[in-house]
Amino acid sequence: MGEANYDLLAMGRSSIDLYSNDIGAPFVEIKSFAAYVGGCPTNISVGTRRLGLRSALLTGIGEDPVGDFILKFLQDEGVETKYIVRKPGHRTSAALLGNQPPHKSPLPYHRDNCADIEITIDDVLAAPVTESRALLISGTGLSKEPSRSATIFAAELARSAGVTVFLDIDFRPDQWHDLRAFGVVIRSILRLVDIAIGTEDEVKAAVLSEASQVSVEDMQISGAKVAGDLDAAVETLLSGGPKALALKQGLQGCTVFTADGERIRAPAFPVEVYNVLGAGDAFASGFIYGYLRGRSWYEAARIGNAAGAIVVTRHGCANFMPYEDELFEFIEKRGGL
Repeated sequence: MGEANYDLLAMGRSSIDLYSNDIGAPFVEIKSFAAYVGGCPTNISVGTRRLGLRSALLTGIGEDPVGDFILKFLQDEGVETKYIVRKPGHRTSAALLGNQPPHKSPLPYHRDNCADIEITIDDVLAAPVTESRALLISGTGLSKEPSRSATIFAAELARSAGVTVFLDIDFRPDQWHDLRAFGVVIRSILRLVDIAIGTEDEVKAAVLSEASQVSVEDMQISGAKVAGDLDAAVETLLSGGPKALALKQGLQGCTVFTADGERIRAPAFPVEVYNVLGAGDAFASGFIYGYLRGRSWYEAARIGNAAGAIVVTRHGCANFMPYEDELFEFIEKRGGL
């Protein structure tokens, strides 16, 4: 591959995120919301751009004011938006978010007829997949057609061109008709993935199948853990093709598992938690930044942990991603990498 025009092309979900201003209030008692921009790949495009990477976004938005809202924010941030596609007849996605610290955050999605799931293979062909150093795809982009085929096609294109493929597992149970289908689809794309990123629940869900003897009914999605053995799930995921898995572990930091058997623990940066939503995307932003800057697995994970720690002290996702100087000042004040 020649000189890349972009460091990262992120592909998939985008939305307007309405965050409760009434911290600690049950969802039914919320009086007002603040409007931000969200969606896993969109957050990561902003997070990496603020860290100095050349970031582009491939997503779908409606011909509506909400789409205009997202587009303006991204343009102001310096994310390349010319590959964002308007989808007539489809709505820009939305999410509403409650905030009951430290860990309870109700998150109803409004994604019926949403535009970003309408990304097509033609949209991928018009995007700079082979002109980027890395491609980020996400699990939700695989949940329905035509986005599913487009996402797989993008990963195939990237892999054939020597572009690093990151997969954010991004397990959103209410976006799947059958939770076992999530595992089937994720496992089918692992052969095209270089580095996977996910939480313990997401990694377990990615290997969930009939053979696991864990029924969908037994899975307590809201606030509980997905059943299954984590070590076995990690082994299964890595055997599918990725060279590494970055396991996000919240207050315990991150563990990077490699296909050749390494297990690298990177401790977290302790902070007071204000809002957990967006921390995972901040982690991914910092981790991808570190990897593309040639850092070791440990250093990349620590940079990701620092970005996540900063965002859990703030109100939203994309709008609150740290800048490069701010991130490294935070790290240095806490003992460095």
